[in-house]
Amino acid sequence: MMTGAIDIKKEAAPVQEKAVGPWLEGWRSFKKSKVSLVGAGIVLFFILLAIFGPNVASQGINEQDLSKRLLAPSSEHWFGTDDFGRDIFSRIIHGARISLWVGFFSVVLSVIVGSLLGIIAGYYGKWIDTVISRIFDIMLAFPSMLLAIAVVSVLGPSLQNALIAIAIINIPNFGRLIRSKVLSVKEEEYIVSAKAIGMRDSRILFSHILPNSMTPIIVQGTLAIATAIIEAAALGFLGLGAQAPAPEWGKMLADARKFLLNAPWTMIFPGLAIMLTVLGFNLMGDGLRDALDPKMKS
Repeated sequence: MMTGAIDIKKEAAPVQEKAVGPWLEGWRSFKKSKVSLVGAGIVLFFILLAIFGPNVASQGINEQDLSKRLLAPSSEHWFGTDDFGRDIFSRIIHGARISLWVGFFSVVLSVIVGSLLGIIAGYYGKWIDTVISRIFDIMLAFPSMLLAIAVVSVLGPSLQNALIAIAIINIPNFGRLIRSKVLSVKEEEYIVSAKAIGMRDSRILFSHILPNSMTPIIVQGTLAIATAIIEAAALGFLGLGAQAPAPEWGKMLADARKFLLNAPWTMIFPGLAIMLTVLGFNLMGDGLRDALDPKMKS
């Protein structure tokens, strides 16, 4: 029997926090920013408006009634009527679908093409990188809006051709972004090891390099949607985008500029729709950049 028992105090093992993935960490950081949440709320509002709004719009977008021409906002016509007696509120709701459709799909197209060219240029380098980079430089030498006007002028004025033009002018932005990311990622040890064991280039590009380059694509893509919506509205204002009687916001502004003094609501509400949509995407894009970019974190 032991007489001099020694009490051994066991230190409590430290509680290990569960590892948090970068996407979950980014979401938590994004939620902390009230400005970013406001932007996301605006974007969600216009997305829901584009999806469900046309089903609850009070009147048809092309229902003309010249007896109600240029009526001021009222309980019957919340945003007033245009020079053909059409309900502006209904046309703006339908216009949300057009603007978001152009903004989203033009950016998706430019992301696909630009990312593919950027990955090839950054990974293979040498003369391939030189040729692709010079093409990007030539495209960026032109003002983006001027280049879009030139493309639409060649293809012909229409909403689809405006979408293609907007996608083309955004390709260099995504291409150069991904190229710079690939140049840094391809020197990582896991990429060198994958090459050493004989892994195919296509698998390395699409299974390792591309997934690790998604963060800047998402951030830049969100901000690019806002720019694409403005560019689509500008082309519509110039008569090179959506054609009458489509309720595209830029086209509505162009049709209403003659009535700025005696019927300002015909321009105010389409302009507000463009401003709020672009503001929402910009605020959300800034929030995503702060949440996903490690350099922006304190």
